Amino acid sequence: MTNGKVLAGPRFVLGRADAGYPVALRDVPRPPEVIYGVGNPGALTAGLAVVGARKATPYGRGCARRFAGRAAEAGVTIVSGGARGCDSEAHRAALAAGTPTVAVLGGGVDRLYPAENRELFQQIVDSGGAVISEHEWGFAPLRATFRERNRIIAGLGLACLIVEAGLPSGTFSTADEALAAGREVWAVPGAITSFSSRGANRLVYQGAVPIVDDDAFDDSLLSLFGCLKQEGAHGVDAAASVAATPEERARESLALALAAECCSTEQLVGLAGQWLPGVAPLPWLMTEIAVLQRRGAVCQYPDGRFGPRIPDR
Repeated sequence: MTNGKVLAGPRFVLGRADAGYPVALRDVPRPPEVIYGVGNPGALTAGLAVVGARKATPYGRGCARRFAGRAAEAGVTIVSGGARGCDSEAHRAALAAGTPTVAVLGGGVDRLYPAENRELFQQIVDSGGAVISEHEWGFAPLRATFRERNRIIAGLGLACLIVEAGLPSGTFSTADEALAAGREVWAVPGAITSFSSRGANRLVYQGAVPIVDDDAFDDSLLSLFGCLKQEGAHGVDAAASVAATPEERARESLALALAAECCSTEQLVGLAGQWLPGVAPLPWLMTEIAVLQRRGAVCQYPDGRFGPRIPDR
């Protein structure tokens, strides 16, 4: 019986002396003395930690889905924190791929946070994964315990992928915990003008493995997990085509500009005026952006800017 809030499923408690205690956690700094969980304790194998911003941009959410899904399709367990934003997207991508995923909570497993993710947590349990905590069942989550749980997320991953992080941020702290545990840190770079990517970009500057595309990610998976690279569809490189007319060149320039960074309408109008002098820039611009949006190449961000959209996997 459940009260509608408590997760349904088998419960387990693992102490450090127990045979089922995760091997990946035994040699990390300050390993948890006890792990409380609901679901399958067998899911607590060394996998890939995927974390990112709670207030994620469409870019961050898309990257979390893309790369977590790609790893899960190769059979790699996805570990994350169950938070809003990038964490939730990583868990959902693993569920879609049919691979177990593990959510590490900042409070007890009977004090689900965020509460709106209860259905997601139940799906994790029902799909052969686990929801765990180092705290007893009814322990209320505190600000400090979220920072502490990051060492468990990092410890359960052979590598930690940072898909979006500001400075400072809890996401960035997970990278610190991964390094302390001797794990690899991978980071998805973003625009240098994006506050949400400052932490990830800083990690790349400091030596994290830059995940710049699917091939880079597959190479890293192959190196660490022995996963075979996946064949994907390759788009046509717009820069390799030869535009025959000024409007075609302007259309190409617009697509390349929006693939590189987010731009406001005012910025794009200014550029369009340079690309097509003598043409009313705003009507032309809105028409071309609408075409790119229908193709799934561009989306409008909450602040009104237009920028790259990462396709769902």
